[in-house]
Amino acid sequence: MRYWQDDPAAPLLVMLHGWGDISATWQFVVDALVRGWQVLAPDWRGFGLSQWNHDSYWFPDYVADLDALLEHCSPGTPVRLVAHSMGGNVACLYAGLRPERVAGLINLEGLGLPGRPATEAPAHYAQWLRQTRDVRGFRTYPDYAALAARLQNDNPRLSAAQAAFLAAHLGVEKATSDGQREIHLAIDPCHRWSNPIPYRLEEVMAIWRQVTAPVLWVTATESTAFKKLFAVDSADYRQRVACFQNIREVTLTDAGHNVQHDQPQKVAQLIDEFFLCTELLRNGSTER
Repeated sequence: MRYWQDDPAAPLLVMLHGWGDISATWQFVVDALVRGWQVLAPDWRGFGLSQWNHDSYWFPDYVADLDALLEHCSPGTPVRLVAHSMGGNVACLYAGLRPERVAGLINLEGLGLPGRPATEAPAHYAQWLRQTRDVRGFRTYPDYAALAARLQNDNPRLSAAQAAFLAAHLGVEKATSDGQREIHLAIDPCHRWSNPIPYRLEEVMAIWRQVTAPVLWVTATESTAFKKLFAVDSADYRQRVACFQNIREVTLTDAGHNVQHDQPQKVAQLIDEFFLCTELLRNGSTER
C-alpha cells in the first residue's frame, strides 16, 4: 500500500490499480495533482506488497477487500474513488452495493468483460481445473533494466524514467539455484488462472444500476482493451454506460489502456476538477 499526504486535513482520495499492476502505478498522477489530497492506494491481494493466495482469486473477494479497507480508513465519510481497469470494475460493483459509501467515482477504462452464456460454463470450469495444476510462474528478467525495456516494448508511450520507476516497484530481485540474481514480477502466478464462472453481464449491470454517486467514465482513443471489447458491438458499450444514473463520459486522446501512465497530467486535472464539481453540487453551490 502507498500513501501520499500533503495536508493532514486534506480530503481522502482512494486509488485502485488494475490487473497485473501495483499501487505505485499512480505516482505520475499524484505528482500532477494540484489540489491537496491524502491519497491512499492499496495493492490488491496477490499484487505488489500484498500477501499472495497461492490459489484461486475470486473477484467478489476484491469487493470485500475494498469494503474492509474503506471501513477502516473512512468509516463515517463517503469516499472518492479513482480506479483503473480491474480496479474500475471492482469500484463500480462496490458503488452499486454500497452506494451510501461512495461520494464520487472516476472509472479509467474499467469496461467490464464480454458477457458469456451459461453454455460456456463446462469449458470455463475445465480450463480452470487444468490451470490449477499449472505451477509455472511469470517470465523472469536478468535485471531491472530488462524489465523496464519489456514495459516500454508493451507501451511505447512510457518514458525511460517512467519505465524504470515502474520496473523498480513491479519487480522483486531473488536468488536463483546457482546463486545468481534475477527479477521476478511481484504478482502471484495464480493470477494467470482463468475464472471458472462465465462473466454474467446482466448481473453486473443490475448492480451498476444501483450506483447513485456521480461517475466520470474515462476511455482512451488508442485503447486496445476498448477496441477488443466493443469493435464489433457498440450497442453493448452504450447499454453498459446507460446503467449509471449520473455519468459523464470523457475520451482522452494520445493514450492507450493505461491512461494513468500515458496522460497523467490530464488524468490529474480530471480528478481535481471532477471532485471539486461534485463537492460544489453536494453543497448546493455553483461557484467555481
